[in-house]
Amino acid sequence: MLELKRILLIAPSEMTRTPAFDRAHALALASGALLQIVAFDYVTPLELAGLLDHDAISQAREGYLQIHRHWLEQQIRFQRRAGLQVTSEVVWAKQSLAQVLAYVNDFHPDLVIKDVQHISALERTFHRPLDWLLLRECPACLHLVTDARHPKPLKVLAAIDLSHLEDLTYGLNERILELASTLARACDAQLHLLNVSNWSVVGDTLTSVPIQSLDSHLGEAVNDAQVEAFEALAERYDIEKAHQHVLAGIPHKVVSLFAQRNAFDMVVLGTTYHRRLDRMIGSTAESVLNHTACSLMIVKPADWVG
Repeated sequence: MLELKRILLIAPSEMTRTPAFDRAHALALASGALLQIVAFDYVTPLELAGLLDHDAISQAREGYLQIHRHWLEQQIRFQRRAGLQVTSEVVWAKQSLAQVLAYVNDFHPDLVIKDVQHISALERTFHRPLDWLLLRECPACLHLVTDARHPKPLKVLAAIDLSHLEDLTYGLNERILELASTLARACDAQLHLLNVSNWSVVGDTLTSVPIQSLDSHLGEAVNDAQVEAFEALAERYDIEKAHQHVLAGIPHKVVSLFAQRNAFDMVVLGTTYHRRLDRMIGSTAESVLNHTACSLMIVKPADWVG
């Protein structure tokens, strides 16, 4: 069974308490995990001024960082009193993919938590936001938080993808349910299971197609295989019948709409992006990120390689 022992919160550069703080606190307290909070802070004018007077600016920079450290300490003071193991650090650097990944690789967390970065569709056409890059590159499970109306989640949705063989996705559905069930049990939350049926992958392509477009016998065989796999997973993780959902449609649209209509606090889903293919098998995670207000928990295969 998957265990959460080390949680890393990527705090915003601004000294603002965001929903990710509350969610990280709640999950660490519920799971008994160590919580590390890191904030990346960088003031360009100070860095540029340092080219002229290095010593004076170094002192000014250290004073600025000390203010940020003190603010973080204030945020975690009451968490420690509640019995939570929590530490914090402020790093003088821009919050870039390289800096975040370096920190993740050094700390080795089981879970990375971060607030969702809201940017417009127009902005996304010109550059990839950090959230998208972390979806693809972060080696640990990644939790992108939109809000924390319920810091300790009350309803968790595990969204699996049965359109691929488990061998192709390296047991990803099992990983999704392991993490979802671990979180639900720790938080005493309802666990629901969702599969978007009537879609499949054929041949060597990574493109999902409607089962209805296949040969009738092949379509029935694929559908029967998905039903059998779904029922086996639901039984293995003891998910009651009322919490099992099989819906039809375009996967990312169905997952987004279902999560919003049923007020889930967290959607757990997977991605198996491989850099050598420059694409994602089952790119539902990236699409859901753009279309839902629900917090996402992203799972990678056990032997994921970027």
